[in-house]
Amino acid sequence: MSQSRASIKINTKQVGPNRINPYIFGHFVEDIRDHMDAMLAYPLSDMDFESTDVTYRGLSGSWRPYTNGKSTRYALEPAATRHSGHSQMIRIFSDDEAYAGVSQAVAVKQDRDGYSLELYARASVEIKFVVAELVDRNSGDVLGSTRIDLVSHNWKYYESRLPVKRTCEHAEFRLYVPTEHERWLDHVSTGMLWLDHISLLPSDSKGIVREEVVELTRDLNAGMMRLAGNYISAYHWQQAIGPMYERPCVMNEAWGGWTSKYFGTDEFIQFCRELKVEPLICVNDGSGTPEEAAEWVEYCNGDVDTPMGRLRAAHGHAEPFGVKYWEIGNEVWGPWQVGHCSAEQFAERYVQFAQAMKAVDPEIKLLACGHTKMEWNKPLLEQGAEHMDYLTLHLYHGYNRFGMNASTPKEERYKAMVSYPEWTGESIRQLREVFSSDTRYAHLKLAITEYNTMYYPNTIRKGLPNEHTLEAAVANAANLNEFIRNSDLVEIGSFSDLVNGWLGGCIRVGDYFADQFRGKSAGWSGQSLTVYGTPTYEVMKMYANRDLGYVVPSQTDCGSFKVNSHVPTAPQLEDLSNLDVVACVNAGGDRLTIFIVNRGLQHTLTDVALGGFAESGTARLLELTADDYEAINSVQAPNAVVSAAHELPFAEGRVSCELKAHSVYVLEVAR
Repeated sequence: MSQSRASIKINTKQVGPNRINPYIFGHFVEDIRDHMDAMLAYPLSDMDFESTDVTYRGLSGSWRPYTNGKSTRYALEPAATRHSGHSQMIRIFSDDEAYAGVSQAVAVKQDRDGYSLELYARASVEIKFVVAELVDRNSGDVLGSTRIDLVSHNWKYYESRLPVKRTCEHAEFRLYVPTEHERWLDHVSTGMLWLDHISLLPSDSKGIVREEVVELTRDLNAGMMRLAGNYISAYHWQQAIGPMYERPCVMNEAWGGWTSKYFGTDEFIQFCRELKVEPLICVNDGSGTPEEAAEWVEYCNGDVDTPMGRLRAAHGHAEPFGVKYWEIGNEVWGPWQVGHCSAEQFAERYVQFAQAMKAVDPEIKLLACGHTKMEWNKPLLEQGAEHMDYLTLHLYHGYNRFGMNASTPKEERYKAMVSYPEWTGESIRQLREVFSSDTRYAHLKLAITEYNTMYYPNTIRKGLPNEHTLEAAVANAANLNEFIRNSDLVEIGSFSDLVNGWLGGCIRVGDYFADQFRGKSAGWSGQSLTVYGTPTYEVMKMYANRDLGYVVPSQTDCGSFKVNSHVPTAPQLEDLSNLDVVACVNAGGDRLTIFIVNRGLQHTLTDVALGGFAESGTARLLELTADDYEAINSVQAPNAVVSAAHELPFAEGRVSCELKAHSVYVLEVAR
């Protein structure tokens, strides 16, 4: 590959006045597709027998019969008191002298301390115990088992530990009445077992989240974690608090399937505290009310002498959560959104929500749903600016906006994708103009509460989608540079999504694929327990773990490229700099950090003039690169594209470094 030359000049004597907010490196969780299935540590599905008997008559969802009895009967019956979903009835006939119960295919990891097994059960009086076990489906090897004595004919909660002697991707969980039971008379009141909740949780889980997900997220140093997305506009928060098995099973009106009742407010706050990040909660303004949103604020922030504060304390949290940041509205401008309306209607609704929420806690910061289209923002600001602290944007970038598709030469598609910061910068420029048009808007800041690359058409993405490539990481890194350049205005960012999900979370669990419009299905590789980061994960980790304070000017002299749009209305992007550069100094003034994204398709030998910051020493260069910009990480090669650190001696105030094509760099110099 040919090599070009470039130069970068830094001026550290002219320090910007605005501190870079660490919240711009935030992340985002949403109950969408397989996000919760991948993020949470439960290996079982349909734990409350909530699904119907589509596959096997009388058996809920993912459950299968486990019996050698010719007469065993299964039926879905009403749930226990205060429970939702169904109860699962298993009827065993004595003449069969059979074992009978339910089973489900799972993947489990070695756990000497044992998975926590919880169940809610009742049985006819002659059934004294059940057995729970995990078995290797290929070899028949029993990986672990436990006996649960049933002490009541009425519904009762039971718990036990189920040790697992080795990791197994092809395991089967079984819970059943064994053949060894004494037999009983064969009439209507005997041989019946009812189940109304079964869950397994590994001993190393953090709350209910996979330990591996927590540890990878911890390394992201996210700053802020957002709970939001389309599903929130039909989400009623009180349905996901209190005892988990008493929470209702609720349809996910935005994305189909069941909303996860396990990851509610308390669990989200626990997740944020484990990671030491600031929570951001988006409230339901679609099917919800201002009163409901205000009660949510009180549940999180109210003292124990308030109604919702007492409710929180009853759930084991006497101290207020202290949630400071609240978002009103998620893509309300979109017709796919529950509660979609005009800008004028949303402005009226927004003010009602803001007033109700501020009445509960005047110290909270409010984010209003904005748009890249100024005809939405202007009436919203006109009516509601005094009631908001931030306007939000969602920025998704794809080559479809240039009229390109999969048949377009991939080099042209690449150039289109890495033009991401130009589009972001134009949206920010337009909003600056609007904000400066009225002194009433002078206090407002921007929150980019969703962003990512978007590779259309992607209605069915099998395997690992393009969102996971090095190309996507280069585009997202350049976009982060634009956030930093505009850090006087942009204070919050939320990468979409954290784990699996829709476009492709930066953390991957297994190799799932999701049909964008028709629910979710797990892709199978035999390595569904593998947890790893994508190239964009590596970018987010590289950026968020730096010692940043303020932006300083930089000047770049390098080659350029252009994007050949097929859409006349799209901007014609000419003479775009191959190197996208932004420089920062820390608050102490003794560390210089330069983010460099080589968007070009040539290696570039680059001379960096430090402008008197340091004359000699050793610089540190973090590098994210691969030979092919379509390179990915996968379950087969989870570390194919990872960042590496290099030491570069320098003298006479200049650092020379070779920047490989389509790669991301962070140059750090200390003095």
